[in-house]
Amino acid sequence: MTKKMNKNVFFAIMAVLLCACSGKNGRQQGTEEVASDEPLVAIDVKYATGFSVRDSAAIRLVDVGTHHHFALVRSDETEVPDGYEKVCVPIRRTICMTSLQLSNFTALDALDFVKGITGTKNLFNSDVLERASDGRMVKIGMEGNFDAETVLAANPDVIFISPSKRGGYDAIKETGIMLIPHLGYQELDPLGQAEWVKFIGMFIGKEREANEVFAGIESRYNSLKARVDSLKARLGLSQKTPDPLGEDRGGLLPTVFSGEMHYGTWHAVGGKNYLAQIFRDAGAVYVIDDEETGGENLEFEKMYALAAHADYWRILNSFPDDFSYEALQASEPRNALFKAFKEKKVIYCNMKQQPYYETTPVEPDVLLKDFVAIFHPELVEADYHPKYYQLLK
Repeated sequence: MTKKMNKNVFFAIMAVLLCACSGKNGRQQGTEEVASDEPLVAIDVKYATGFSVRDSAAIRLVDVGTHHHFALVRSDETEVPDGYEKVCVPIRRTICMTSLQLSNFTALDALDFVKGITGTKNLFNSDVLERASDGRMVKIGMEGNFDAETVLAANPDVIFISPSKRGGYDAIKETGIMLIPHLGYQELDPLGQAEWVKFIGMFIGKEREANEVFAGIESRYNSLKARVDSLKARLGLSQKTPDPLGEDRGGLLPTVFSGEMHYGTWHAVGGKNYLAQIFRDAGAVYVIDDEETGGENLEFEKMYALAAHADYWRILNSFPDDFSYEALQASEPRNALFKAFKEKKVIYCNMKQQPYYETTPVEPDVLLKDFVAIFHPELVEADYHPKYYQLLK
């Protein structure tokens, strides 16, 4: 038998083993039994727009975006509506493609379910690093260059994917493993992104824990936002914040801009991006006021026209050493022209020193507090120590 035939046989056998969910009680091989008549723990989606949930007595219908539909069942004998892919839950093994997905499992204390990740670069979690080191989590390679045999060795029941990435899922599709989109990255509301912890909870049988985790995030975020809203009301801004480019702002709220020059272009976030929403919730005015939801590439002159007199400048990067105003000016001499540079009001986070993308998807409340502590320090406790962002020294 040729090497190619061996590989094809291997794929075929593994696909058969991975596709089935079996047992009268809806138990997958290797999972704890869940009684099919046990009431479903309700999932109420309040902020997220990328998934929705409908329940009946024995089935949970989950719609992801407009093109993906899954029926979560406890028994393979359960019939599902046309157009829905059957998933026996709880799953027992999976692979995460992004740090956002991984953050959901970490928040639920559910890393035992994660048997594969793309890699460990820029990861800080000691438990994840240990699991990757001793083989409990395999590294399947980066987008566009996945190792299909390593994927099969991880023996996942499903794989959570991110359609925004470069892809390379064709090889994985050949295995027959179900691919489930995780669209948390598309959410424009910070609480909407965090609410995807409920999405993961439904697949691993931790709905109750997910509800509790999110309730805490929501409470902390909205409690602090309410303090900011009270401040706005005292300033007469409860209905409408000032025009970020107008002359009649009167200094009532601080202004902020974001990003840096890279390869001759300024990389900023759009006015409808979730980060822009956090700025607003923290009581600041973001200088870009448009409908863009992702990143924007601007010429320096355009950015300077928008932000020359802004009070604060937010920067997130992976500087190899301790970042400084000297390094910021060295990267682009014109950076020294901004008011925020001159007055030493650069808000900074170094991803080589902080697990930014690894944990912030489930900590929007912490991000909000970091910014409030800078924009309106009187609204937080005097001894608050920021986790991610602080003024650059």
